[in-house]
Amino acid sequence: MKSILRTFIPLLFCIIFSQPTYAQDSVKVSPVTVDSSLKGQYQDVLSRSKTINGFKLVNPVRLSAFWKNLNDTLSSERKLVAPLKTKIADQEKTIATLKSQIAGNQNLIDVSNAQLNEISFLGISFTKSTYNTMVWTIIIILAIALAIVVIRSAKNTQEAKYRSSLYEEISQEYQSYKVKANDKEKKLARELQDERNKIEELKNKS
Repeated sequence: MKSILRTFIPLLFCIIFSQPTYAQDSVKVSPVTVDSSLKGQYQDVLSRSKTINGFKLVNPVRLSAFWKNLNDTLSSERKLVAPLKTKIADQEKTIATLKSQIAGNQNLIDVSNAQLNEISFLGISFTKSTYNTMVWTIIIILAIALAIVVIRSAKNTQEAKYRSSLYEEISQEYQSYKVKANDKEKKLARELQDERNKIEELKNKS
């Protein structure tokens, strides 16, 4: 029972003293506040309210005015937000259009790059890298083949020179042999003739 009385006694005081306070506050309400923001108005309402046993006794007139200002502020903010939302939606549409245009342009660039990077040879399409690789491979193979041909030609030329010099040497030896043989033949012919002459002399003497 004592606990119930302790709970309701402060409430009775609040009910008893609230009406005079409201009347006094209603008289003291000033339309002009130092800080016109919602936070300032809220602080003003709290500062002008009395505190009893930890409870704030708020003037209904001030509370109604604060609530009205709050609704007016929200309404004005909503009015400002609506065109912003419309503008954002328009910008999002513009961004989507620009993205699609960029994607289309990128596709055109990719196609152009592919065409620029493509080379047709004998009716066959190659990329520039593949074509360059093939050309350099062919050039290297031809260079190697030319080097082989030049080396073999040099060897053949050297061999031909050697054989030519050998033939000249053999020919000179043969000519020398022919001269010596001819001289020897003439010498033998002379010796034979001398012997014949001696035989003829002997025959004539006998």
